[in-house]
Amino acid sequence: MSLPGFPRLLGDIGGTNARFALQHPGGIDRVQVLRCADFDSLQQALRHYLQAQRASVRHAALGIANPVHSDSLRMTNHHWSFSIEQLRAELGLQELLVINDFAAQALALPVLPDHELQQVGGGRAAPGAARVVLGAGTGLGVGALLPAGEGRWQALAGEGGHVSFSPADEQEVELWRHARERHGHVSAERLLSGSGLELIHRWLGELAGGAPERDAAAITRGALHEDDELCRQTLRMFCGMLGTLAGNLALTLDARAGVYVGGGIVPRIAGLFAASPFRQRFEAKGRFAGALAEIPVYVIHSAWPGLLGAGAALQQHLQGRSDA
Repeated sequence: MSLPGFPRLLGDIGGTNARFALQHPGGIDRVQVLRCADFDSLQQALRHYLQAQRASVRHAALGIANPVHSDSLRMTNHHWSFSIEQLRAELGLQELLVINDFAAQALALPVLPDHELQQVGGGRAAPGAARVVLGAGTGLGVGALLPAGEGRWQALAGEGGHVSFSPADEQEVELWRHARERHGHVSAERLLSGSGLELIHRWLGELAGGAPERDAAAITRGALHEDDELCRQTLRMFCGMLGTLAGNLALTLDARAGVYVGGGIVPRIAGLFAASPFRQRFEAKGRFAGALAEIPVYVIHSAWPGLLGAGAALQQHLQGRSDA
């Protein structure tokens, strides 16, 4: 017999994939990953999942790669748009909580087991301090987590992936000029994402006299398994620039409890990432280099951190309610 309020529906919606699961008191199960391009709407994808699982739910939480400022949402990196209230009513839900996907990622940080975290430099996490999470994939997400007392956490959602890119050497200045000529404003996401990997590889190839274009997956494969020097150079440059951004975020939020790196790219290249310029660039902050050297960085190897965070958000939202 199921407990009141369970199962709950959880979702982690990105620009390429939508991940769904059912939450029970003991954890999550029945995880399914659907390609967003295979469905005309989020409602259609949700109905497909629930019908496949033959599940009846009253409460749901979705983390979505988008700002969540009002009832009406239109995704930045996909064509889906919807009203939260209308979606709740159409699915027959009592409660539908929709939050930014990296707010969900942030809320997952306290429950990630140590064996699913790979530390890359730094010392020990400072108890009670802020944490930062960022991840590159289809886009570039950024979030943060602040302790709020009594075992509760406050997630900070933002659009840090769209801040202006900051080049740190002459090569990156030239790359920035190249991107600006084609796109105008050069955000961090323009270069620190899957399409950013492709842009960097294409530009480096042009400098080398021409090279076949490769998509992000092929670039990663070339660097890891094919001993392709251009692909390796692309990823080294990518990791260095990510280090500069991560260090900026750590300083901005005084994230002495750690910086966590997830997303679709870095966990797949974890060995190369650890040996890359990332850590050196993370700490390259002049008078604050010593402070940055103490901050640990963790690569997230958990399978479903966005779903875990959505579940934590929903639990906090429903806490103390008799109908939950």
